[in-house]
Parts: sequence; C-alpha cells; structure tokens
Amino acid sequence: MTSFTAAWVLPISAPPIRNGFVAIEGDRIAAVGDGVPADAAPRGDVAILPALVNAHTHLELSYLHGRVPPSTSFNEWVMAVMALRRDYPDPSAPPILEAARQAISRARASGTGLFGDVSNTLVTVPLLREAGMAAQVFYELIGFNHPDPAGRVREARTAADSVGANAGVRVSLAPHAPYSVSPALFMAIRADVDAHPNSITSVHLGESPAEVELLRQGSGPARVMLEKLGVWSNEWQVPGVSPTEYLAALGFLGTDALVVHGVQFTPEDLARLCTAGSPLVSCPRSNTYVGVGAPPLESFYAAGVPVAFGTDSLASVADLNMFAELAEARRIAPSVTARDLLRSATLTGAHALRYDEDYGSIEPGKRAAMIAVRVPPHVVDVEEYLVGGVEPHAISWLNSDGATPSV
Repeated sequence: MTSFTAAWVLPISAPPIRNGFVAIEGDRIAAVGDGVPADAAPRGDVAILPALVNAHTHLELSYLHGRVPPSTSFNEWVMAVMALRRDYPDPSAPPILEAARQAISRARASGTGLFGDVSNTLVTVPLLREAGMAAQVFYELIGFNHPDPAGRVREARTAADSVGANAGVRVSLAPHAPYSVSPALFMAIRADVDAHPNSITSVHLGESPAEVELLRQGSGPARVMLEKLGVWSNEWQVPGVSPTEYLAALGFLGTDALVVHGVQFTPEDLARLCTAGSPLVSCPRSNTYVGVGAPPLESFYAAGVPVAFGTDSLASVADLNMFAELAEARRIAPSVTARDLLRSATLTGAHALRYDEDYGSIEPGKRAAMIAVRVPPHVVDVEEYLVGGVEPHAISWLNSDGATPSV
C-alpha cells in the first residue's frame, strides 16, 4: 500500500480535507482522510483530486485545430468544418490519427482521465485503448432524409460491435442533432439504445438560434444549409415546438441521454430535462467560438439539471484543458459555487457517462485515477483556486509506486 499526503485532498463526494492523505493499494483507492500516515509520501503544497472528466469532445476532429476560424454564424462554421473534412475522405489518414493521438496525450497532461468522445468513424476507439484512456465513445449518425433509418442503425450497430467493447472504452450509438437527423432515425437509435442494457446516448441540442427557428417555424439558416447540401426533405413536418419538446415527444430524452450545449434553452426546456433526468453537458468556450453565445450556466444549476462539462473539439477551442473550461465557467457563472463547478467536471461527468463506479471522486474502492495540482502555500479557498485555471505544468498524476511524474 502507498499513501500520499497533501496540503489539500478533494474527495468531491465530501468537502476538501486540509492536510489530508490518500492511500492506494494496487490500482484502487484504499483510504482517504486527514492526518499523516507513517508510510506516507509527502507531496507538499499540492491538491489531490480525481481525474477530470471531459464529457463531450470530438477527438477525430483534432486535425482541424487552427484551421476553422471563429464565426458569428454557427451554420457558416459548420459548413467550413464540412468542407475541410472533405480534404481527408479516409478517416484513418495519418494526419487525422496523429492529431487525435496528440490530443489524447495533451488532455491527459492537463488532468483528464475520462472522455465522452463523439465519432462519426470510430477511428478513435483503438487510439483511446492504445493510450489506456477510459472513454464512452458515441458513434454519431447523421441522416435528415435517409431512406432506411432502421437499416442505417443496423449497419451502425454492426460497426460498433466490430470494434469490440470492454470496461475501458465503451461504444454506443448517438444522433447528431435535430437539424441533421430525421424523426425516424432518432427513434431507431433510441430503440437500439433501449435494446442494449446500460447503453447511453448523446445529442447536440438547443445549440443555435437556427436550430430553434427550424423546429418552431421550419425556416432560417438551418433549412438553407440543408437545402444547399441537397438533403432537405419536403416530407419533414415542422414540429412547431422547442428542442426539448421535440425530443421528448419522440421519446428520446431520459437518464441515458446526454444533452449537449443547451445554449438556447428556456426555463421550460430545463424543467423538461429535469423531469426526464437527462444530464446536460456544457461547452462554454466552444459555444462562444462558433457564434451561438454563452450558455446560461447559472440557469442550468438553478434549475437542478445535472451539469457536466466538455471542451468540444479542437476545431472550436484552443485546447482540451478542462481546467480552462472551468475557468470560463467561473467567468460566466459567478453565482455558481466553485464546489459545484468542480463536481460537474468530475463526479457528475462520470455519472453521466456511467463510469462513476470507478471515476469522479476519491472514495475507497474506486480506481486510483488521481492528479496532484501544485497550489501556492497562501491559498485558503482551494476550490476557488482550482476553477481559476490550471496549466499542465502544474499537474502530475499519482502512481501506486509513490512517484508523481509530470505527464
């Protein structure tokens, strides 16, 4: 057994412990508390906390970093991404794989230990396993006018099964968004999720004003984009409702359906999510980059919705550092406590991804996936300090051999 002491230990499931310790046996946490065990490895002025959870990103888009400029029009940003993706029709092209590998490595270096990764190609599954990174991979389907939604889902399920499943990296199916997925495809994906116990899914929802206009009125930039792409369907009936009303009517929402973004959500939308139990994943830096505005984070928390955080992809954010995401969340939501923000970036994210038996908090029996963050000796409110932004050079991973090498 190896024990570590620290100026602060943040179990997340309990208040911070001043001058605490964590004991590890094998790859599991054996004990956590205050005081200094005789065999402890002193760490000085650091805070020990569980690895962070990036509940929404697109690792396969990492090669687009710096290639898609910020936009004030979400649909123009989407079209730019689609155009650039055509440069590499082979999803396993070396630039795509190498950029994804580097993104995984850099995310780990900044304290991330668990991903919710969205993939249209499944190329990231072997990369995540190669890196020893835990992840829920959402195999994302698109099809606004697909002629055989059920057949499309059967093909996707075969592809998902072919990459294999294990406890470290799981794969499930997910729809992209209401403006890119038909009602029939939504329901076929929901049927697949229901048919696989413990499976979860994810959807981009309430992200842009254009999405809201399409659902309520059947018009606007989202329809123009679909028409330009040649995928508009005249058979699609305008629902005339909000994004959450639309998916609730399709029977899609639930505790197993992560809703991502929610920038345009009204109080009624949030109440509907609470009723359904759907976790909400917020990506504030990306939302600003793609021109949809800052998410109403304070309203998310006030409504009682389970809030997790993600960075989104490197096509719309400077890095995959979850501490940077926390700093932006702190900036736009000053009334939310630092404790709640940290919980969102750890335990809530792990619970949403259904990895909370192993990740998200420092508790006996859980996996010893923990980081140590250097903290100045004068810090009194360690939680507030941690949501102010932490750079990778201040972060190290705890190992069961007693070493804490920088990664």
